[in-house]
Amino acid sequence: MELSEEIRNKYQPVIGLEIHAQMATKSKAYSNDKNEYGATPNTNVSAITLGHPGTLPRMNKKTIEYAIKMGIACESDIAGKQHFARKNYFYPDLPKGYQITQDTTPICTGGHVIIKDEHGHEKKIGLTRIHMEEDAGKSIHDIDPFNTLIDLNRAGVPLIEVVSEPEIRSSQEAYNYVTEIRKLVRYLDICDGNMEEGSLRCDANISVMLKGAKEFGVRVEVKNMNSMRNVQRAIEYEIERHILAIENGETLYQETRNFDALKGVTTAMRSKEAANDYRFFPEPDLQPINVTKEHVDDLRRTMPPLPNALFKKYTGELQLSEYDAQLLTDQKDMALYFEDLISHTKNYKAAANWLMGDVKSYLNTNAVLISDFPIHPERLAGLIQLIDEGKISNNLASQKVFPAMLEAEGTAEAIAQANDWIQDSDEDSIRGVIKEVFEENPSEYERFKSGEKKLMGFLMGQVMKKSKGKADPKSASKLMNEMINA
Repeated sequence: MELSEEIRNKYQPVIGLEIHAQMATKSKAYSNDKNEYGATPNTNVSAITLGHPGTLPRMNKKTIEYAIKMGIACESDIAGKQHFARKNYFYPDLPKGYQITQDTTPICTGGHVIIKDEHGHEKKIGLTRIHMEEDAGKSIHDIDPFNTLIDLNRAGVPLIEVVSEPEIRSSQEAYNYVTEIRKLVRYLDICDGNMEEGSLRCDANISVMLKGAKEFGVRVEVKNMNSMRNVQRAIEYEIERHILAIENGETLYQETRNFDALKGVTTAMRSKEAANDYRFFPEPDLQPINVTKEHVDDLRRTMPPLPNALFKKYTGELQLSEYDAQLLTDQKDMALYFEDLISHTKNYKAAANWLMGDVKSYLNTNAVLISDFPIHPERLAGLIQLIDEGKISNNLASQKVFPAMLEAEGTAEAIAQANDWIQDSDEDSIRGVIKEVFEENPSEYERFKSGEKKLMGFLMGQVMKKSKGKADPKSASKLMNEMINA
């Protein structure tokens, strides 16, 4: 049965996401084993990571601080007192046979993440909780054709799990939500957000119901999605599968499913466990955590400006377009460079254009980050000021001054002066150049004088060439029209 648009529109998808973010700490959650991606398998392990008898875990303070920062960014309530729990289940890559996590006292509750819906409108997605836990090891199935290999380096790596309310209503909204979470953890420097390496992972809970219904449909959880695009693809597949099953009178089961990125389909893994299957009980080897309001306030003061606040500042206070604001806030380092830049110039549009144009082109061509860009924001602001004052043209700034600033120290004005690039605004001087151009191009001059206005561009080009780019284009254009009509 083909899923028509008419049938699709009868149903409302209901989606909640669980995002695991590996904390970018130097050591693991409860031991001093290295937290390092790409190390030789089973080298970043110890008796504590493996849960040997007689060993005791010890809390990594940085993990707590990172979780609090995420809670602050999401406007969540930070719990003053929390304790840890053991989540018991067996997997070959879970050496202790249980996972240390938080059950009844998550460090953060409530809060929200602001996204754009499918129509570009702002929407708040509520959060159920953010809690701390440890990662399991990794099972590798694609090296040995007959055996599963186990790498325990990842076991014990600190995580936060961000659990949304089931308020996401489409695969596009889900994509936008994961994008915002990744942007947040990167701004906060608590996770590199690399889904391909597994430092950010997403599980999706999906159901559908008839529009206007009061109860949610049967929910499935989809795991093993290693990119934001695959999150979107898996959700879209499940939405269509659910609707077709309901329309065909088939029974849906609550289960955990796996997404096959190559085929673009999900397959059943196991029936979904209930919470009591994990036999949660308080972790006896870790003391409860007390978080004071003063400590939360201290962490709040160390946080950078966040992307949503910057987006509103740029579109509101600075009057930039949403497109510009989105590009400027996509990456933290770029946003911070722009913040520094606009502290030295009030021409915000020009600042955005330079950053998104010539600067970004240089970064892409040379495969470098903005942190390695050789022109300090104050020097770039000086270049913008030269243009605003009419001392150089935009073209000359881009083609001559900017490349020279990449190679040499000094202000834009000093470099322009040293190279004799300062624009000539003297009308008598420019009038003389125009007269020479008319004399050297008599045919084009006569045609232009007769009303062939498209030759203005050609004649202006000749003026700029003869003046070596130093003639003020506005003055030259005005004088040329005056001389033609005289």
